[in-house]
Amino acid sequence: MTRLLDGAGPDLPASLHCRSFPRAGPGPHRLTTNAMSQAETTAGAPLSTTEVQYPSGNVARLAVAQALAGANSTVVYATGAIVGSTLAPDKSLATLPISVFVVGMAACTLPAGAIARRHGRRAAFLAGTGCGVLVGLLAALAVVLGSFWLFCLATFFGGAYAAVVLSFRFAAADCVPAARRPRALSLVMAGGVFAGVIGPQLVTHTMDLWLPHLFAATFLAQAGVAALSALILFGVRLPMPSAAEIAGGRPLAAIARQPRFVVAVICGVVSYLLMNFLMTAAPLAMRLCGLTQESANLGLQWHVIAMYAPSFFTGRLITRFGAPRLVAAGLALIGVAAIAGLLGQGVSHFWWSLILLGLGWNFGFVGASSLVLECHQPEERTRVQSLNDFIVFGTMALGSFASGGLLTAYGWGTVLWVSFGPLVLAFAALVVGVASPRRPVVR
Repeated sequence: MTRLLDGAGPDLPASLHCRSFPRAGPGPHRLTTNAMSQAETTAGAPLSTTEVQYPSGNVARLAVAQALAGANSTVVYATGAIVGSTLAPDKSLATLPISVFVVGMAACTLPAGAIARRHGRRAAFLAGTGCGVLVGLLAALAVVLGSFWLFCLATFFGGAYAAVVLSFRFAAADCVPAARRPRALSLVMAGGVFAGVIGPQLVTHTMDLWLPHLFAATFLAQAGVAALSALILFGVRLPMPSAAEIAGGRPLAAIARQPRFVVAVICGVVSYLLMNFLMTAAPLAMRLCGLTQESANLGLQWHVIAMYAPSFFTGRLITRFGAPRLVAAGLALIGVAAIAGLLGQGVSHFWWSLILLGLGWNFGFVGASSLVLECHQPEERTRVQSLNDFIVFGTMALGSFASGGLLTAYGWGTVLWVSFGPLVLAFAALVVGVASPRRPVVR
């Protein structure tokens, strides 16, 4: 019973996590629940006061898992275009592995949400880390065999892993009271700071260990990191889905028509689309400009750190200024990043562009995610969050496909100029959406 009260052990039903166990007057202790006995009903006794109790340590574990699992995406982005350029039958397909990675994110978002809704979030997390181990093993095999299409299959599983990892932020919001959700969400995202160090350093220190198979050892190391992340996730204790959550609540079409949800999706799409669009092309563009792989790795490292370091205070900024203002600041920073890239093609220009791009993504994407939390009832959360991520990652795939072709055909400058169009659209949607009346969501 002590373990039950502490929330230890496997995933528990939501009803057990939300019970309080007060002292029922003088005499021995007894468990008190929402349900009254027949005698209590007859006597007209009032309902017991219940108080939601949240398991401790979940947010910290999710942040550590984010740090380890986030290295998966960093490794793919650092190596994908380069390995693709080496193995592809046509150089124009160099960024196809990264595009397939994004397709994997989009394709597996809804299935991951369905697993979480029926079997609990931890089941979805462990399925995702299984894909994380698989991507490392398959990618290493693809490099050894020289198989471009096997490498693309590996990055698809990498995308599936990344889709599950990005749901950690919403899981953290389920672990705390409503007032603390923006901070919990941003703290888990802050784990990506360490992913920004782990991923690039993993590439730098392992890429030459299995010559002549460049990056083969890197992918094996990445599989080991994914396995370690799975061990951390075993300690996460989250409530099992309730019957109401399995039922799903309102139709998705009704939820998706909310102006605030539309704004959240558009801003999330543009923030992630442009981040992926520019980051996908940047390492290859640096190589084409005669810069070293080490400088590309460091640029990507600082980019990922900039993506996640603001998360230590992003939640406070959302609480103080509101999510729409933070999203606007993020979109503006992405525009400044494109301008910085247009000023030259030296190492400093690429690095400043990538750093500003990371900062803009953090404000834009975390702010948009916070807006999503305002658009659904508790029993709808996994369906609505999965729908949001599916739209974001599905649209992001288009940017991934386009960036490689634009870079090869027209150069880095054109890639940067194209980014301004979506920014204008997102700013317009944000202005219109904020002006629309807001409908309260019952929680």
